[in-house]
Formats: sequence, C-alpha cells, structure tokens
Amino acid sequence: MFKLDNRVAIVTGSGSPKGIGRNIALTLAKQGAAIVVADMNVEGIKDTVQAIEEAGGKALGVELNVTNKESVDAMIETVLAEFGRIDILINNAGISQKVTVEDMTLEDITKVFNVNMFGLFLCTQAVLKPMKEQKFGRIVSLSSVSAKRGGGVFGGAHYSASKAAVLGFSKNLAREVATDGITVNCVAPGLVNTEIWKSLPEDDAKKVIDGIPVGRPGETDEIASTIAFLVSEEASYITGEDIDINGGSHMD
Repeated sequence: MFKLDNRVAIVTGSGSPKGIGRNIALTLAKQGAAIVVADMNVEGIKDTVQAIEEAGGKALGVELNVTNKESVDAMIETVLAEFGRIDILINNAGISQKVTVEDMTLEDITKVFNVNMFGLFLCTQAVLKPMKEQKFGRIVSLSSVSAKRGGGVFGGAHYSASKAAVLGFSKNLAREVATDGITVNCVAPGLVNTEIWKSLPEDDAKKVIDGIPVGRPGETDEIASTIAFLVSEEASYITGEDIDINGGSHMD
C-alpha cells in the first residue's frame, strides 16, 4: 500500500535538519517517489539528497526561496525539465516566532505570513498547471494545532493566524480543482520531537507534555506516514480535509 512509484514529489523546507521536512522527503522516497528537495539551506539540501540516494531513492536538490515568485517559477522549470511531470507538492516550509501581540511588529507579522501563507500560495499556484494537464495531483500543506486551538509552544498569534489561513485556503482550493484529479489536504501536527523541541528547558517541556493525553511528543515518522497516505492512490477520495496529529492535545 501507499506505493508512489513513478511519482514526482516536491517537498519544500526539506533541507533543514531541525524540522519535519527531511523525514517527509525520506519517507516518500522509500515509497518510490522521486523527490525534489527544495530549500534555502544549500548544505541541508545536499545532506537530504545524499540520505535519499544512500537509501536507494532518487532525488534532485533545488535551492528555493518560497517567498520569491521567480525562484518558485525557476524550480518548476527545473523539475519539469528533469522529470517531465509534478505529481505531489508538500508545502512544509515554514517559520515561527514566539512573541506576544503587545510586542509584535508589522514586520514580524509580514515575515511569518510571507513564508507560511504567501510562499505556500506561490508554490501551490505554480504546480496547478502541470497537475491539471496530467489530470492528477496531490497537494498536502502543513498547518498546526496552533491554528485550531489558538497558540502552541513555539509560535505567537501571527503564527497561529498564518496556519489557520492555510486551512481556509486549502479547503477552498480543494473545491476548485477536485474535477481535475487533484486533491488538497492539510495535516495539523501538535508537538513533534525535533531539535527545536529538544532545546526547550526541562520544566517547560514537562508542562507541555502534561497537556498531551498520550504523554509524549509526536515523532516525525508519524507525520510523514500520514502524508504518505494522503498522497497515495488509496486516499483519492479524501480532499479538503485537515488531519490532526497531536496526541489528543486538541480534539475536533
């Protein structure tokens, strides 16, 4: 199940060693997809590509600034020249900032929205034409538990708002492109065991864990495997949904 042979998947933000993107890329590669490792971190891109190739997968590294339309368009041209198609887009690139509304600046809000929402828009818009032409596409965007319950561990109100915007945008798009064979879904992770989480002071970490019914952070594998399902043939009748992966810290 969940085989992705002959599929081409772009995973934004998959060069960073600190987040979820690298594991998403590795997981989709294990299922047979050719992976486009797209990130601003050039050294991180090389590391992810190497990890995929060492595991027997196929990968192409592309330097990408999701907030720059020329950069996004150049990536699309490169991918189509290399593979001739784009089947899957994982909008994983994102940033956060822990700041109160009282201390927040317009520059802070703009920076977060530029990456988390406007960059996601540019990447999503850019893949629609090739996906429509081939009558197949899978788009999965990373939102957050913060979008649903208002706040989390690492982000401020602007982060929560940007991730809530991702949900609304994705649901609307899902309706627009459903008849083109394209599904559009979101995953909304809660606390995940990444390097960022490990940097949290012990007392703060305990408070966070106390609020999670299953009593632990999620693993990047658990996020990646859910995404692997959503981009598979088996999930072809699922669109416009957001999947909570948070250990019960928020329940719809």
